[in-house]
Amino acid sequence: MDLFEQKDIKPMLISEMMKPFNSPEWIYELKLDGLRCIAYLDHETTELRNKRNMRLLPKFPELHELHKHAKSKCILDGELVVMKEGVPDFYELQRRTMLTDTFKMQLSFSKYPAGFVAYDILYMDNREITDLPLIERKSYLESVIQEHRQLAVSRYIKEKGIELFQLADEQKLEGVVAKQANSKYYFDKRTKDWIKFKRMADEEFVICGYKPGNNTLVLGQYKGDMLVYKGSVSFGVKSDFINQYNCKRIGVSPFNYAPAESDEVIWLEPNLVCIVEYMPNTKDALRQPVFKGIRTDVMPKECQVR
Repeated sequence: MDLFEQKDIKPMLISEMMKPFNSPEWIYELKLDGLRCIAYLDHETTELRNKRNMRLLPKFPELHELHKHAKSKCILDGELVVMKEGVPDFYELQRRTMLTDTFKMQLSFSKYPAGFVAYDILYMDNREITDLPLIERKSYLESVIQEHRQLAVSRYIKEKGIELFQLADEQKLEGVVAKQANSKYYFDKRTKDWIKFKRMADEEFVICGYKPGNNTLVLGQYKGDMLVYKGSVSFGVKSDFINQYNCKRIGVSPFNYAPAESDEVIWLEPNLVCIVEYMPNTKDALRQPVFKGIRTDVMPKECQVR
């Protein structure tokens, strides 16, 4: 069975954040505040999968005809985005992934329809092309896709990474991804061929507890198989978090020691992941953390201490 029929791709990963740089051997594109997505397009159907290989079309039905804008059968790597006031809105996107009520889903996608932005092509004309240099794959991508209001090709520039990052910073966009122009595509691998420049650092954490008094989430990450306390973050809008996300209460802390604020915490089964944005720093602490949203495409054990 070939790559298209298997439909079980785990995408290549972006390496750790670095300071912006210029190089003629690299290309640079905007980092979108969206949801990583693999698109399988043939002459009759569209199939969208996230990093955990879960089907996304039930949550984003407005994208079911993307295949009509591809000139040949292909597999694309890209990002699902929801635009709000002209910029990608991750909160609105992740809210869509949590909806189950059909009426609310229809209301949401009619107001803020999702789009797919493709930045790589992995398969075309019934063959895998991941061994080709990225710059060649980019050329094939542009030749295969006919852009549409819900399907776009990510633009890139050569050499000028610092300048693009400065523009992204001015527009308060998430950042820039830098890629070696001759890089191959490695499934489920994190290499130094793809790196990111970001205005703010962000990480994924396991939600381990909730403090209803100040609407705060208690966060952890795994160190091997052991869950380690990593701090807390305000959930933002006052709400009944436990019922909103169907969290299961547990009687004791999931950590091997009790954090200082333990007396106020409702401990939760550690099976829900969130993403938190914070100011980069050299200490092992979250500085000015901001809750960005729930990650349904990430497993708790993937949240490892860096």
